[in-house]
Amino acid sequence: PKSVHLMGRLFDDYESNVIPKLKPGTQHDYRKGLRQLRKAFESAPIDAITPQIIAQYRDARTAKIRVNREIALLSTMFTFAREWGITDQANPCFGLRRNKETPRDYYAGDIVWKAVYSEAPQELKDAMDLAYLTGQRPADVLKTSYTDINNGFLMVGQGKTEKRLRIRLRDGSLATELSEFLDALLDRKSAAGIKTSRLITNHAGLRMSYAMLRNRWDEARDKAAIKAAAEGDSTLAASIRKFQFRDIRPKAASEIEDIVHASRLLGHSTQEMTKKVYRRVGEIVRPTK
Repeated sequence: PKSVHLMGRLFDDYESNVIPKLKPGTQHDYRKGLRQLRKAFESAPIDAITPQIIAQYRDARTAKIRVNREIALLSTMFTFAREWGITDQANPCFGLRRNKETPRDYYAGDIVWKAVYSEAPQELKDAMDLAYLTGQRPADVLKTSYTDINNGFLMVGQGKTEKRLRIRLRDGSLATELSEFLDALLDRKSAAGIKTSRLITNHAGLRMSYAMLRNRWDEARDKAAIKAAAEGDSTLAASIRKFQFRDIRPKAASEIEDIVHASRLLGHSTQEMTKKVYRRVGEIVRPTK
């Protein structure tokens, strides 16, 4: 039947016409999802794909969280299919139940932070400090430049949401810790003869890629965990191994007492997102006496 070939056409058209217009990180994520979806649906007649069939796909997938993203992608593809005239059927993903997702709740306390920080090379320490003081995502931390420092603010353009922020470098007449960190960082870069505008670079002055950051992070974390285990603290070693660089953003959100301030710094449109996903410590309360 003609409809058998239309699903393959939808995959091809979406991958060639839509995905290239997306941001690099989203492109990578969507192509990963497409590879899985093609295996299950590319040869199926497009008008024969029903909510029941997609539910069977959902239940058969062992990656229970990943499949939620794949169904969301498939739903987007069906929206385009209707616009492109490939099908006039209702979107079979509409209203389909997703697998329950539990937000990550790992919190890196000071002991874990210091353990990894003490094993980190200077460029990783710089990345950790900048990520914590600004509360930004790893990708936004790595692209920060000294040209983003303007008129008493650090200018931030979030890559994922395109939200724009101006982070104050002074609190009245006092310099913030972020301002002091940036001054010290720029002084070190100048003394080392590093001329690139990127704030986070390796010792040779080359901009830090995510792969470079990940390698340095894994090495420092492993050293810290091995040291803790050698000292007989297996609990600390296990906690250190769970620490991911992306946990620095929720650590920052958790350690800002004012939820309004935390939500604004992270660039969230609602405080609910900050509370639900990024605040990973309990509310501060007084004892009985």
